[in-house]
Amino acid sequence: MADGDRNFGWLTTDVARLLRTIFDRRVKALGITRPQWLAIVRLKRRPGASQSELADMMEIEKAPAGKIVDRLEERGWVQRRPDPVDRRINRIFLTELGERVHAVIWPIAQSTVGDALVDLSETDIAHLTQLLSRVKSRLGEMAESDSIVEVAMFEGLDDRVMGDAQSA
Repeated sequence: MADGDRNFGWLTTDVARLLRTIFDRRVKALGITRPQWLAIVRLKRRPGASQSELADMMEIEKAPAGKIVDRLEERGWVQRRPDPVDRRINRIFLTELGERVHAVIWPIAQSTVGDALVDLSETDIAHLTQLLSRVKSRLGEMAESDSIVEVAMFEGLDDRVMGDAQSA
């Protein structure tokens, strides 16, 4: 077993990456891209999100989110509606067609996860879910309170190293 396969950070990153890769392959025939299906799933969970809120949920900048929404709107999958209070904001909703697209991709997502977990017992899955929920909760708390990186962590590092890290 490689060292990365024993490291929680590497494992969670690789598991998430592999799930996305496999799901991408499974929905490719539908002509939907990862950013598009991600936007659809986010809008299903949070109908009426603004473009800025959608960008935050997708962890991308506002301009690329706008382009994704434009493409989804061109396909008839979403609709922009003016915010009833702030006319500078448009709220984004799945259309009936967008709801049908979600209804097609959601079972594919569930089966992808199911296939990944097939070798685990129900007890194992429940335990894994419980543990990951606890880690997620802790990370949420940390995200709320960690506003700056401890400068002391970087003391003694060569300026060239820090310069490379900051320009990356």
